[in-house]
Amino acid sequence: MTTSEGGGGLTVHSVSALTQYIKSMFQVEGLLRNVSVEGELSNYKMYASGHCYFTLKDETASLKGVMFKSRARLLRFQPENGMKVVATGEVSVYERDGVYQLYVERLLPVGAGELSVAFEQLKARLAAEGLFNEDHKKPLPPFPRTIGIVTSLSGAVLRDIYRVSKRRDANIRLVLYPTLVQGEGAAAEIAAAIRFFNEKYPVDLLIVGRGGGSAEDLWAFNEEPVVRAIYDSVIPVISAVGHETDTTLSDYASDVRAATPSQAAELAVPETAALFRRIGECEMRLQKAVKSRLYYERERVERLGGFFLKRPPQALLADRRQRLDMAAEALDRGMRRALLEKQHAFRVAAEKLEMLNPLHVIRRGYSVVEKDGAAVRSVKELAAGDGILVRLADGSFDAVVGGLREGGL
Repeated sequence: MTTSEGGGGLTVHSVSALTQYIKSMFQVEGLLRNVSVEGELSNYKMYASGHCYFTLKDETASLKGVMFKSRARLLRFQPENGMKVVATGEVSVYERDGVYQLYVERLLPVGAGELSVAFEQLKARLAAEGLFNEDHKKPLPPFPRTIGIVTSLSGAVLRDIYRVSKRRDANIRLVLYPTLVQGEGAAAEIAAAIRFFNEKYPVDLLIVGRGGGSAEDLWAFNEEPVVRAIYDSVIPVISAVGHETDTTLSDYASDVRAATPSQAAELAVPETAALFRRIGECEMRLQKAVKSRLYYERERVERLGGFFLKRPPQALLADRRQRLDMAAEALDRGMRRALLEKQHAFRVAAEKLEMLNPLHVIRRGYSVVEKDGAAVRSVKELAAGDGILVRLADGSFDAVVGGLREGGL
């Protein structure tokens, strides 16, 4: 520690020296080298560098924390403010600010496990984007000839799919793209396999899956790259992950979810024997329908033949001619009646129009006065000296207004 003598024999330390000394005390204290702290996250922020900074707090105290990129990238869940967590790491001093803080090696949510929290967070986000929408799901082809399989080369899954598929249809073609199904790198391989079949090796149908295991073992099928690859696939996808009680995000995104790999093969491959039985049943129904139709048409022809034999063609023709004459007569009557009705309506309209003719009024001794080509309806429209035209029943004459008098007749 860098020191100096002050007045009166007082030992004086530099800020750096004292801070380094305090930091060394933290480093020799065994409890602080590996300590777990439970608290509520606040001020959580991940920077572009990938480092995460936050504060852990409870009712009476707070503790700054930092999680560097190398550890933060291993997080399975997304830390959020207000979340209860347990942070494990080393307490040390940040010399620049002179504060102690927790350098976190591992961060876990309190209560629900890390994988459970991560599952629900990613499920909610992808659901909001529409990756699990039913209207996006594609129907399975009824008669696939080539099926792509994305799973591990080892294990019972591949054997089960092969055994069930060949039992149902010996001619079915199976194409395997072997991948890791758990651990680091598994999700990237599974997503790449799905893209390979879509872009370079088209097949009729895809089966993506693995056998049972723990939540950790199945986690690759919950990772976002796999879920998005399934959603983006133009080839229908059957997911077959784990056992019936296991559900992954791949199951939500796939077009059909199978409880087991064996069931996936049953869903994908129609049974040949069942198809032959179905064809036979259809053939029998078709024969029965044809026989029934022939019998019906034969009966109909016989009935019509008997009808024509009972009534000679001349009688049928006379009957049709009589019906035609009656129809023509009815049409003629209808046309005459309609014409009379229209003529009557025309006369009534003409009489009403004649009654409105202004010449009827003029003939009774009245006249129409016009000024500048327009009828004068009020004395207020005239002035002394105005030239006017007066129309009578038998002619018209020009006049000049000498004076005006208001009032009625």
